Amino acid sequence: MARRIPGLRHLAVCAVAVLLSGGPAAAASASPTPPGSTDATAGVPTGPNPVAAQLDAYWTAARMTAALPADAAKGSETGPALSPAVDGPRPGEYIPPSRSFDGIPQAGTFFWTDAQGTGRTCSGSVVRGPRHDLVLSAGHCLKGYSGTAPQRRLAFVPQYHDGVKPYGVFPVGAGGVYVPQQYYDLGEHAGAAYDFGFAVTEPNQDGTSLQDAVGGVRLLTGTGYHHAPVRMIGYPAGAEKPLECWSRTTRWASDDPADPGTFPRIACDAFVGGTSGGPMLVPQLDGWAVIGVIGGYHTGGNTAQVSYSAYFGSATRALYDAAVTGTPPAGAGRAGVTPGTPGARGDRKSGGAGDPGKPGDPRKSGAQGSPTSTPYGYPEQKDRGSSPMCGS
Repeated sequence: MARRIPGLRHLAVCAVAVLLSGGPAAAASASPTPPGSTDATAGVPTGPNPVAAQLDAYWTAARMTAALPADAAKGSETGPALSPAVDGPRPGEYIPPSRSFDGIPQAGTFFWTDAQGTGRTCSGSVVRGPRHDLVLSAGHCLKGYSGTAPQRRLAFVPQYHDGVKPYGVFPVGAGGVYVPQQYYDLGEHAGAAYDFGFAVTEPNQDGTSLQDAVGGVRLLTGTGYHHAPVRMIGYPAGAEKPLECWSRTTRWASDDPADPGTFPRIACDAFVGGTSGGPMLVPQLDGWAVIGVIGGYHTGGNTAQVSYSAYFGSATRALYDAAVTGTPPAGAGRAGVTPGTPGARGDRKSGGAGDPGKPGDPRKSGAQGSPTSTPYGYPEQKDRGSSPMCGS
């Protein structure tokens, strides 16, 4: 009987994955709250939001379709020193196909205008938080939007498809962009291990908070590099629908000195510009959980067939803690600000975004005591959170 337990666990994981992919209702990892209802944990007032109404009017179907990717290099196959040994598929490697679909409520896309007024886009996912207002994405998507710039129209549209905004538009509040200080200081290549970020949203035009409208996925940190099955979702710029692909993540140690670090790697076809920030999801008994976003090594990968993520460890957990507690965010030009310094704009809790060690080792112990974090520093061959690939 003992020999059958792994097989039963394998079947259970696959069954959960199938149920979760059955449709928007099944995909929700937290039951949406009806509009107009109150939730003591959210701390967000209800009532119409005129800012959201203005953004809803601005982001027409034509403007959303015309928006350019913030990550133009993703999938362009024009990155530095591109070769299969540095980035991209290995010889003979199977690349799982992707497919267009209508999306899930917890995944969506950001729209904003850059300094020249050009529309831009990147992908993101709604993560559970006490205020029901948090979106996870890649740092290289969000870093240019720190501080206040209401004229740039930054908003998140969950489950955008075919020019439709089924849950409305959720503005990102002033000072609501959280990217690690290390990413600002080191840049997108030397700081690739810190390529993640959070955005704090305001309610939509009906006054409904984001997580109340669509539910949320659980943020997992410190769970290792090896996961299967993994469902990756992303929004190619200009496409009418998002893409999804089922695959597995493995460990990739950078051999490019310009992008140091160790990253989760996933093979999935057709993930091009605009998909950066898209979630890598694993099934859990209570819904989906996110273990990475498209980004990190070569800002997510120079080819459309292979993508990467920064490792989610103590730095990710600390940044999440800063976003949900309202700690002033970090920003460009803040080099030398010590995390945890009282009154510092880049203030973090002890052990925060702090210091995962060198950029190539974002798994150093020192996690915050969150119920969804796990201890760090265990051997990679004993990564927790992994599961066998369904059908393999």
